[in-house]
Amino acid sequence: MSQNDLTPGKIVEKLDQYIIGQHEAKRAVAIALRNRWRRQNVALEMRDEISPKNIIMIGPTGVGKTEIARRLAKLDNSPFIKVEASKFTEVGYVGRDVESMIRDLLEMTIGMVKEEEQERVISRASELAEERILDILLPSKTADDKVVEMVPAEGELPGQDLRVHEPDTTREKLRKLLRDGRLDDRFVEIEIAESRSGPMVEIFSASGMEDMGFNIKDMLGNIFPQKKKRQRMKVKEALEKLVEEEAQRLVDMEKVTKAAIERVEQTGIVFLDEIDKIVGDDGSHGPDVSREGVQRDLLPIVEGSTVSTRYGIVRTDHILFIAAGAFSSSKPSDLIPELQGRFPIRVELDSLGKDEFIRILTEPHNALVKQYMELMATEGVKLVFSEEAIAAIAETATLVNDRTENIGARRLHTIMESLLDKISFDAPEMQGQEVVIDADYVSEQLDEIVEDEDLSRYIL
Repeated sequence: MSQNDLTPGKIVEKLDQYIIGQHEAKRAVAIALRNRWRRQNVALEMRDEISPKNIIMIGPTGVGKTEIARRLAKLDNSPFIKVEASKFTEVGYVGRDVESMIRDLLEMTIGMVKEEEQERVISRASELAEERILDILLPSKTADDKVVEMVPAEGELPGQDLRVHEPDTTREKLRKLLRDGRLDDRFVEIEIAESRSGPMVEIFSASGMEDMGFNIKDMLGNIFPQKKKRQRMKVKEALEKLVEEEAQRLVDMEKVTKAAIERVEQTGIVFLDEIDKIVGDDGSHGPDVSREGVQRDLLPIVEGSTVSTRYGIVRTDHILFIAAGAFSSSKPSDLIPELQGRFPIRVELDSLGKDEFIRILTEPHNALVKQYMELMATEGVKLVFSEEAIAAIAETATLVNDRTENIGARRLHTIMESLLDKISFDAPEMQGQEVVIDADYVSEQLDEIVEDEDLSRYIL
């Protein structure tokens, strides 16, 4: 779907296919994504003045915060990275610099753009790889061999220009055999470039260069040119290797880097999880003293600044930041005022109960029940869930969440694994069978664990 077609209503509709409920949060991210398209279409002098409307999503774990942001990025193929705010430390402490999130986002985007470029040149790469394989299967003759074949063509007199009569048709016959797959199992020896796998160096410093892993062989490429090695493999495997090598050779990395930086700056999305963990309590000591420092380090990046990377300068002015946190022992107003002002949109996500769990188990495209049915189908086992069974699973998840820590929809994963443990183990010996999961089966497998509260804390 093109960006022009991604209206807020369509975005929410797409998100509904994977995430149950949380309508307010979906509306907020849909408007933020549409605003980016709108900014691209305003007059040039106004475009740079419009800043993204960053969002804070407030809600307990397992209610869909990360999934909303991840699915949003997939809708228009935006560069996306999820980072835990709690792993960053204030400049001056040993740990990750906040700027590393932008470097990581750029690295990922370069890989994404490079892959797109390789897809674009794949047909040409396939042609070149095919010629290289044919050269191996049918080596060109040496000059001496050709001289032997230099004979007068029919109708020519000795002393006239002589032509080399080479078996042109042999190469075309081999080409046809190769394309038909009849040479796939023949072994050939090919020469391929070795991957540059020199030592990686990480620098930890307050100068903003930490985590800029660089490869010494890349830096000294002229002194240490890339080596080649010979490998013996089947024609089919050799063709795949050579296609990959030729595709990489055809890709203009300077163009890729430029496009990746542009994409990060204009459509990048950074998901800052656990932002509530960098809100320090009053009078905190020890490691907590750096929490406010992390907020101050985050501020210029969220406001809009330049980050130095090994590929060039990246501006963060128009990157969309979506922050999330439970805020169980703090609140968004505990963030430093400057950072609060950079997250103008706040949405609260609802806790999940039995009704939502029933829908999560059955409605989304990637619903858990559908996943397990497909997994068992690979073993030839037909898995059938009754409506009563699904209701019982949802009720169990709600009960365990109430009694222990509320981990939202993630509780369904642990319950489903415990419920289907025996079937998953025995599935290879149950080929051709149909297994019906009903309320009685759920009760038989889970009741004992649920009733023993201590046991349920460990298993569910």
